[in-house]
Amino acid sequence: MAEKIKFLPVRELDGRKFQIPNYQRGYRWERQQVRDLLNDIKEFMDKPADVRDDFYSLQPLVVREQQDAKIIDQIREAKSILEVRQLLKGHWEVIDGQQRLTTIHILLSYLKNTGVKFELQYETRAGSASFLENIANETKEDPETNIDFWHMQETYEEIQGWFKWFTYNSGDVEKFKEMLLDKVRFIWYEADEDPIKVFTRINIGKIGLTNSELIKALFLNSSNFAGDDAEKIRLRQIEIASQWDRIETTLQDDEFWMFLHKSGFNKPTRIDFIFDLICELGALDKFLDGKDSDDKNKVVGKDDYRTFRYFNAIFHSSKIREESGKIGKAPVEICWEKAEDIFAAFGEWFDDLQLYHYVGFLVEQNTTIKDIYKEWLESETKPVFINYLIGEIKKRIAGCSNLDCQYETVDENGKNAGWKSKCLPLLLLYNLQTVINQNLQQDGKNHSGVFYKFPFHLYKKEGWDIEHIDSNTTNDLDDRQSKAEYLANIYSGVSGELQESICRLFDPENSSKFDENFEELKKRTEKELGSVDTKDLLNEEEKNRVWNFALLDSHTNRGYGNAIFSAKRRIIIGKDEGKYLPVPRPKKDGRLEILPKEKASSAFIPPCTRHVFLKYYSVVMTSPNHWTKADAEAYSDHIFETLNKVFGVVKGEDKKNQQREYK
Repeated sequence: MAEKIKFLPVRELDGRKFQIPNYQRGYRWERQQVRDLLNDIKEFMDKPADVRDDFYSLQPLVVREQQDAKIIDQIREAKSILEVRQLLKGHWEVIDGQQRLTTIHILLSYLKNTGVKFELQYETRAGSASFLENIANETKEDPETNIDFWHMQETYEEIQGWFKWFTYNSGDVEKFKEMLLDKVRFIWYEADEDPIKVFTRINIGKIGLTNSELIKALFLNSSNFAGDDAEKIRLRQIEIASQWDRIETTLQDDEFWMFLHKSGFNKPTRIDFIFDLICELGALDKFLDGKDSDDKNKVVGKDDYRTFRYFNAIFHSSKIREESGKIGKAPVEICWEKAEDIFAAFGEWFDDLQLYHYVGFLVEQNTTIKDIYKEWLESETKPVFINYLIGEIKKRIAGCSNLDCQYETVDENGKNAGWKSKCLPLLLLYNLQTVINQNLQQDGKNHSGVFYKFPFHLYKKEGWDIEHIDSNTTNDLDDRQSKAEYLANIYSGVSGELQESICRLFDPENSSKFDENFEELKKRTEKELGSVDTKDLLNEEEKNRVWNFALLDSHTNRGYGNAIFSAKRRIIIGKDEGKYLPVPRPKKDGRLEILPKEKASSAFIPPCTRHVFLKYYSVVMTSPNHWTKADAEAYSDHIFETLNKVFGVVKGEDKKNQQREYK
């Protein structure tokens, strides 16, 4: 494959004919992209000759010469050497770079009298050459009828407006022309192979540069460092590059990243988030050349590259150069300190027991990191900031702070009291504060200073919601799995005679009579043990209070459906281990046979959910097959004890200590 690469000045486009083939999309440049190109050329032009590069390089223009059988006849019929030279410049198929080439064509049309003229024809748009030739006189196209021509007209109008600004600010148009024709150059790349293959190779997996990748070039540009000691500048460039990589590596850790963000939010290079935040906060606005926010918006625009243009404007502003001279810090140091300050704040939150859990909670409840960080900057001390977080958390749980509130039912006025998911913030906070309290207790004992974090990244990766502990629909023990579960969990508490009867029922030889004999056996066990009194169980209304809710992932919930309490317990313990635990079965020797665990998908089980199904909160173990009212009350009491003093959670009409300020 023969390929030719060179830097081709705009002037040498004169006389060439270009065709945009039908495998490419049409012209789609936005006004902001046109403005960026013009500003770049102006910036290049304004640099002193002794510090300016030899030329301004445009993106590659990948072309393939078209074979024209008529070219020899045309040369023979030519009437001048000039005409022959024009014909020899040839016809070119544009494989890549047509957006910028079209923009240059429109720019030359506006400037007039440049002495450079080339033909551009879109294969999918008949009349494109004529439209471009007369673009100054064309009326605005309807985008629905001809989207290419509409964008071309938009570009012309943007160029027209830019030059009005340029000339108003004493811009030298003739100097601009000179620079454009001789110093602005395409990377001219000639390919001899099949153009479709070349186009595919160029564009497969093509990803535009991120803001941070563009910004990195600004930070590592030697002209943005103070002093003229080349070795010191080189060492500082290496240092910043190393710090940059460290920040990106930390942000790529999902445990760190998903503490700061809702599920689904991501960026290819995550350090972009820090630079976006600086732009959104206006942390460097004082260095922008301009008077107000309108000036800022004109400079940075509103598209995906807004953040890059913000930093580019800062680095090239007169104000930051002035500040640099006053304080003896290079522009790059002034800007980099802002990025380091934000990252350091994130690190401090992540490493602090309370800040980690309270900030993580608020993020999950849709408070933006921008708002949290602004408050962090304004808080004089850490306790002040913590009180702000607690105040915001109270607002998020205001709708579920009464533990006796009914859900999925109607209140005394006939109004819907809300879905059970309404209390999710409360139970999430309960889990978080439990983790905080456990860590404080352990630290007091061991003085380790190491704390267990609630894993927000695991919590967010799974579909979480509020689920009933005791199923909202009564399980009538009408399936074999539930019946087996029931018998296995009462087996150890009954007499030897009944144990033998249960064993016989589990014997494979009696499998056909299992359902038939279960009811009789159930009556016998209840007579011996005493059946659970209905007053000891939650009624239908009571099942829709917080004391019967727990955080659980949807997959686990679907896995047990309407199972009895003991079955749910078994499944949840298994999920925590990443195993499926089969129902134990009685053996003839009077022992329960614990069947081998089977590999299954695991799920993160929040600590308080685990405690619920272990009946951790109950002082006395009650029926293993039921979540009783006593269990529920013990659970509710623990939620109250955990959240009342700090967050003002109440039970019933009890308002005591509701708004005690956190100390």
